[in-house]
Amino acid sequence: MSRVLISGGNGLIGQQLCNSLQAKGYEVAILSRKPRPKTIIPTYCWDIDRNEIDREAINNCDFIIHLAGVNIGEKRWTKRRKKEILDSRVRSIDLIFNNINQKNKKLKAIISASAVGYYGALTSEKIFSETDSASSDFLGETCEEWEHAVDRFTGIGVRTVKIRTGVVLSKTGGALSKLIIPIQLGFASAIGHGRQFMPWIHMNDLCAIYILAMKNQTWTGAYNAVAPEHITNKAFTRKMAQALHKPFWFPNIPAFILKLIFGEMSVMLLKGSRISSEKIKAEGYIFQFPDLESALEDLFNK
Repeated sequence: MSRVLISGGNGLIGQQLCNSLQAKGYEVAILSRKPRPKTIIPTYCWDIDRNEIDREAINNCDFIIHLAGVNIGEKRWTKRRKKEILDSRVRSIDLIFNNINQKNKKLKAIISASAVGYYGALTSEKIFSETDSASSDFLGETCEEWEHAVDRFTGIGVRTVKIRTGVVLSKTGGALSKLIIPIQLGFASAIGHGRQFMPWIHMNDLCAIYILAMKNQTWTGAYNAVAPEHITNKAFTRKMAQALHKPFWFPNIPAFILKLIFGEMSVMLLKGSRISSEKIKAEGYIFQFPDLESALEDLFNK
C-alpha cells in the first residue's frame, strides 16, 4: 500500500484529496504547522520559518503532494503580502526538497499544485497550453518561481508533475461559496466587461487528476487542470443564477469599484484567458464534469 504525504492537507483541496486517497486504499499523512492530536489522519509538524520538519514525515512516504501556500485572494497585494504568497510556496517546497536530498530518500513522485495564473492576468482569445511561457506579471512570475522550485526534484531523479489549476468549485467552501452570496441575494451581475474567461474545475475532477498523476508513471511536467469548457464571466454568472433560480439582470459591476476595493488583486476578477485541457485529455483523463451545467447540478442539487 502506497503512502502519501500531503503538505497543505488541512486546506480545502487537501481535505477532499485526503478523503479520496483513503477511499482508494492509500495511507495518507499530512504536514501541519500545528499539532493535531485529535485528527484521524497522521499529522507531522513543520515550521517553514525555522526550516524545521519532522523527519518521520519524510521517512514514511512514497509520494508527496505539495499543496502548501497562503491564500492568494485573501488579502490585498501589498509588497509584504506578495512576499508571503511567494515564500509560502517556494520556501516550503525548498524545505521538503532539502530533507529529501539529504536523506537520499527515494520518492516515487512529487505532485505539486500550481495555477493557471502562470499564463498571467490577461483577457485574450488565445488558448494557452502547457508549452506557453510564463507571464511577466505578478501571477506569472510567482507560478514560475514556484514551479522552478519543484523542478529541482527532477535533478535527483524524482518524477515531477505540476498541476496548473483553475478556479476550484466545491460544495464545502472556496470560491463558489463567495460567488453565490450576491446571487442568492438577487444581485447577479457580471464583473467588469464580463468578457474575461473563467477557467474552472470541479473538486472531484481535480482530486481524480492528482490521483491519476500519482498512478500513471508516464505523467511528467505541467498539466492544466481546467474543465474543457471555455466560459466568460458573464456566462458563468448567468448560469449560476439560473441554477439557483435567481434573476440575472443587474448592470455589470464596474471595474473601478473592484480596483478600489481590491487594488492590484482585482486583476484576478477582471482578467482571464482560455486555458487548454487537451494535454490532460490526451493522457486519457475523462472529465466527470466537462461543462458548468453538470457541475452546478452536482454542487447545488445533490
